[in-house]
Amino acid sequence: MVYTPAESARCAGAFQPNMGVEMTKKLVILTIAAAFVCVQAAPSLAANPDTGPGCGLGKLAWSDYKGQKQILPQVLMATTNGTFGSQTFGISTGTSGCTNDGTIMASEKANVFAALNFDNLSQEMAQGQGEHLSSLATLMGVPAEHQAAFFTLAQDKYTTLIKSGETTPVAMLKALNEAVAANPVLAKVSMNR
Repeated sequence: MVYTPAESARCAGAFQPNMGVEMTKKLVILTIAAAFVCVQAAPSLAANPDTGPGCGLGKLAWSDYKGQKQILPQVLMATTNGTFGSQTFGISTGTSGCTNDGTIMASEKANVFAALNFDNLSQEMAQGQGEHLSSLATLMGVPAEHQAAFFTLAQDKYTTLIKSGETTPVAMLKALNEAVAANPVLAKVSMNR
């Protein structure tokens, strides 16, 4: 295609010599920003000892595969776990390389129990004995042979709680947990410590 001198001048005027400099500046800034993000993320990625989907049949089946942090073994582990539902089962039962210490669940059971039975627990704490108080002690990990000490402790804490005006299940459990932790006998035997 042949241009007339007027068309050529128009095209030459449309070209901006500083346009290349602006693009280069933007590219340099973008490169510096990307490098900064990578440098910030590198320590956390390097310190991560995770080797994939944690536990379950997939983790056991593909554990001998070299390069555990590579994409293929992780996809194989996750797919195997998802296909067979073994990771959920393993976490629930503490098998297939999964752990299940139940600590979070046990404290939540005590929280729910205290909320649902707060009135009965308050009365039994004042009396220093009772079926609900015994159940709470069990949920808090106090063995049956040490529950008498727990009942005495609960009765003492009841007076403190009522005097301070703290009459909620959360405040009651917090005070009981602190008292159990401070008690030399109960702190050693309670499974929630």
